[in-house]
Amino acid sequence: MSKINISAVVNTRNEEKNIEDCLKTLHFADEIIVVDMESEDKTKQIAKSYTDKVFDHKMVGYVEPARNFAISKAIGNWILIVDADERVPKTLARKLIEITEENDCDFVRIPRKNLIFGQWTQHSRWWPDYNIRFFKKDTVEWQNEIHSIPVTTGIGVNLDADETFAIEHHHYNTIDEYFERALRYSTQQAKELISSGYKFDAKDLIIKPIGEFINRFFAGDGYKDGLHGLVLAFLQMFSVMLIYLKIWQHEGHEPKKASLFTPVWQKLFLEKFKELRYWYLTVLIQSEPQKVKRFLLKLTRKLSK
Repeated sequence: MSKINISAVVNTRNEEKNIEDCLKTLHFADEIIVVDMESEDKTKQIAKSYTDKVFDHKMVGYVEPARNFAISKAIGNWILIVDADERVPKTLARKLIEITEENDCDFVRIPRKNLIFGQWTQHSRWWPDYNIRFFKKDTVEWQNEIHSIPVTTGIGVNLDADETFAIEHHHYNTIDEYFERALRYSTQQAKELISSGYKFDAKDLIIKPIGEFINRFFAGDGYKDGLHGLVLAFLQMFSVMLIYLKIWQHEGHEPKKASLFTPVWQKLFLEKFKELRYWYLTVLIQSEPQKVKRFLLKLTRKLSK
C-alpha cells in the first residue's frame, strides 16, 4: 500500500487571487498536485510555496484534458479534485479521511456550496450541485469535452446535502467574470455541437434560451433566490443563446428566414409565451396562502393551456 493516502489535484490558469486560500485548506492531503495552464500571473510561484509538484499543461480553454493529466501525476490511493476557486472545510476533510478508512466505496459525489455574486445560491439548480470529486485511483476519468460527466467504475456514494460536507465554491464574483467565462465556454460548446453534426436552426435561438430560463428560474426555484436568482437565470439564458449564435457565425452568418409573421414563428412564440405564463402561475399558486385565491389561480392556469 502506498504511503500516500490522499492526493489533492488542482488545475490553474491565472489564479493568483485564489490559489493560496485554496491550498491552505488542503493541508490534510498527503500530496498536492498543481497543474498550471500557461498562467501569466504569480499562480505558479504561489503554488510552489505549498508543493514541489507543480506541472505545466498547454492552455486548451477548459479544464478536462488538463485534469486527466493532473490525475496521472498523482500517486495517492485516493484522489481529491479541487478547483482554485474552491475551499475544503475541515468538516469535509475529516469526512474524506473517514471514507478512506472505511473503504466501502470507490468514488464520492460531493455537494458544492456555490457563492455567486457574494451570495450562497441555494436554488436555481445550483444546490446541492453534486460533483464526483473524490475517488480511488484509476476509477474515474474525464472525457475531453467541456463540463463532461466523468466515466466511472465501481461503487459510488453521495455525501449528505449538508453545507458542512460541501466544497465551498467562490464562483462568479462579478458580471464581467461571468461574461468572460461564458464567451470562452460557449466557443467550446459550439464546437462540440458542430462536431456532433448539428446544423444551425434559428428557432433554437428562442427555444433553447427560454427553456434554460424556465429550467433555472421557475422549475429550479430560482425565484426563491430573489434578485440573484433572476439575474442568474437571465445570464444563463444568454450563455445558451451564445452557443447557437456562434454556430450561426461558424456557418458564415447565413441568412435564415425568421419572419415573426410566418405561422411557424407565430406558433413558436405563442407556445413559449404560454409556457412562461404556466410556470409564472405555478409559482403564484405555490406562494399563495389563501385557498380561494389558490383555486382561482389554478383555474386560470388550466384555462390558459
